[in-house]
Amino acid sequence: MVGAVRPVRVAALMWRRLSYAWMYRTGRTPWDTGVTPPEVVDLIEGVDALEPGRALDLGCGTGTNVRYLAEHGWDATGVDAEPRAIERAREAVADTPSGRVLLGDVTRLDELDVDGPFDLVLDIGCFHSVGRSRRDAYAAGVAARTEPGATLFLFAFPPRGPIPVGVSASEVAHRFAPAFAPVGRVSGKEPPGSGYYRLIRADRS
Repeated sequence: MVGAVRPVRVAALMWRRLSYAWMYRTGRTPWDTGVTPPEVVDLIEGVDALEPGRALDLGCGTGTNVRYLAEHGWDATGVDAEPRAIERAREAVADTPSGRVLLGDVTRLDELDVDGPFDLVLDIGCFHSVGRSRRDAYAAGVAARTEPGATLFLFAFPPRGPIPVGVSASEVAHRFAPAFAPVGRVSGKEPPGSGYYRLIRADRS
């Protein structure tokens, strides 16, 4: 039984990667609106806006939010595993000196030039599509590149039956503990049950 689990996980990972590649190739990327979500805008420009610093956008796609952050005083780095997305992202940040993007695996940050510390880690729909067997590696990579007080802001779909995408509020809290403590959640508009999770890097113990 145990031996059968790994092939299933590998198949699911390959399915996700091929799906994203096909969607970018055909232009069927409904998540890629080219507009920074208002929830992110509020985080950066709202009443209690974060002070600009260093930001890491995981699953940056075509670079919309990397460019937005760079234009608002942040030193922003984006990471995505899809070559076509990164090609477009590089074009998006070409004239923004404080913005850059890298092709790579968000669960293997040690292999990339993304040394911390980062003051903000942004994830708009990436973590919820990471295979469950790699989610701890993702969380560890984020924790290793942040210091106490840093913000993790993450948008995620809820679990949806057999589809290998989604994460619950309890899993968000569990996966990132004890490095991060949840401090807030804003309900997403679509799909039902989605949300923007805000977590703060805890003191190192």
